Amino acid sequence: MNKDLFNLWLIKQNNNSNKKLVNLFNLNFGPQHPASHGVLRLVLQLNGEIIEQSDTHIGLLHRGTEKLIESKNFLKNLPYFDRMDYIAVLTQEHAYCLAVERLLETPKYKLEFTQVRIVFDELTRISNHIFCIATQALDLGTMSPIFWGFEEREKIMEIYERVSGARMHVAFYRPNDLSLNYLTTTLLTDILILIKSIFKRVSLIENKLLMTSIWKYRLSNIGLINLKQATQWGLTGVLARGSGITRDIRFNFNESYSNYYFLNARSFIGTNGDAYDRYLIRIKEIYESLHLIIQVIHKWKASNAIYSFLKPLSMFTQIKTNSIKPLRKSTQLSWYLSMEELINHFKYYSEGEVIKKNFTYAKVESPKGEYGVYLFTDGSNKPFRCRIRTPSHYHIQILDTIIQGHFFSDLISLIGSVDLVMGEVDR
Repeated sequence: MNKDLFNLWLIKQNNNSNKKLVNLFNLNFGPQHPASHGVLRLVLQLNGEIIEQSDTHIGLLHRGTEKLIESKNFLKNLPYFDRMDYIAVLTQEHAYCLAVERLLETPKYKLEFTQVRIVFDELTRISNHIFCIATQALDLGTMSPIFWGFEEREKIMEIYERVSGARMHVAFYRPNDLSLNYLTTTLLTDILILIKSIFKRVSLIENKLLMTSIWKYRLSNIGLINLKQATQWGLTGVLARGSGITRDIRFNFNESYSNYYFLNARSFIGTNGDAYDRYLIRIKEIYESLHLIIQVIHKWKASNAIYSFLKPLSMFTQIKTNSIKPLRKSTQLSWYLSMEELINHFKYYSEGEVIKKNFTYAKVESPKGEYGVYLFTDGSNKPFRCRIRTPSHYHIQILDTIIQGHFFSDLISLIGSVDLVMGEVDR
């Protein structure tokens, strides 16, 4: 055979071999997969290792939380908010308490115990971000952060237990009320010690992840969300700030709550909108939350409100407003000394408080984004309608869009960067 003809035949064979078709196949990801973080299920269409299409299935819980809330009085509804995003319980309780307090027309900046809510909200934010980063690192093959991070998270949950008796489903907040029995100077001292410990451990986690090039390589240019997409899909929180949206409910004067606006604080935004930017924002928010807690405790010291050793903080006095709270603390001892007081006490907690016909929407900056509670009352002791705006419900909708074109191995790190909790998606 002629040499030129042989070369032409060889080129033709190579071209024919390159035209081999790759069969598309469907892969069921989750809910049994450990990286699906709960009950998330994705039906993926793969072209080799490339994700071409995905179909998200979220209907596996069906608890009907909003309808259950409409069947009970206002105070008994509070524990339901611990069971949606079970990683960020107190911020959800805070949103519900704000909604009820607005229905009761409580002054916005005159609640002395709002500073206590700031401390526990920020502890909740730290716990959530540590959980997110540690589990994401575990999904990508790094085991050390989950041991270091979960140790600090257990210490935070111990603080929860000391003030409420529960570790996860805390139910500590009350509308227009606060339990003063366990808010002692000893507890504040332990919180300051905990802050120092968290700072050391988070710094250790950060150094561990950034010293290895694998972490940055696996997160960079993964799950890109631009400013237009973040606006169209209604993203909030870390996902929105990672895409360049400068919005944080805590520090916006028109939306701020619990006197956040009067603290020395700042928010952080990303530049690329990828998973690595979202990781950096969560790390920085942990440090900023530590800074906020220290500010509040130092303000208490400056006002000479503490240092009554092993005694409740005297600065947190209850407000004489129409509210769903028990009788004043000075009369609580008489509840169990006479039959009449005991009957009144029982009737109060069983029947609840009647709120006049009104509606409101209250929102807070939860660790995952904007968490809002809409309440409509009809003059009874129960909400006529409750609608809850959860951040994960919005964030999961963009999942099908941002994972297309990525490798299947990138899906694991992408889900971790979005920080989904399915308990607040399918309510």
